[in-house]
Amino acid sequence: MKNIKLIIPALLVLFSACSEATRNTANSKSESIPQTNANKTDSLEVKMKINGNVAAGDPLLLRFVVYNNTNSVKTFCIWHTPFEPLMSSYLSITNEKGEEAQYKGAMAKRVMPPPASSYSKVNPGDSLVANADLLKAYDLKKGSSYKAVYTGGNMSGLISRDTVTFIYTELH
Repeated sequence: MKNIKLIIPALLVLFSACSEATRNTANSKSESIPQTNANKTDSLEVKMKINGNVAAGDPLLLRFVVYNNTNSVKTFCIWHTPFEPLMSSYLSITNEKGEEAQYKGAMAKRVMPPPASSYSKVNPGDSLVANADLLKAYDLKKGSSYKAVYTGGNMSGLISRDTVTFIYTELH
């Protein structure tokens, strides 16, 4: 019983010390961030655009732009991005009913880790652009509306917060 009377106050002191240190660390981190860098990210940013109106026989292009808004050179793996020929499914494309469009392109097997030649660099304040024809890789139906989300970030290291919606229509 005497041990319990000693253990409980010791645990209370220990927990209160830990929570105070955590609060101080969190406060000092937020105070030390300069206002000028508050809007800067520390990683690459991806923006996507799809023009869903195409003439018969023309490609349905995905425009994929990687921005470096940081103050240093950044790299990313081009695997699972439009920066390489269609070798894998890196988009989740669903129609208005929530049904996923079937990927019909090639599926490459990869040697891990990726070799140095599979990385691309982006200088500070610069961007890289790639285009991909979605009709070559996905089974899309004319007149349907779709939502596309980039899902290749686990391989490329790129993260996109974009969800692009489009209606696949053919102009005559």
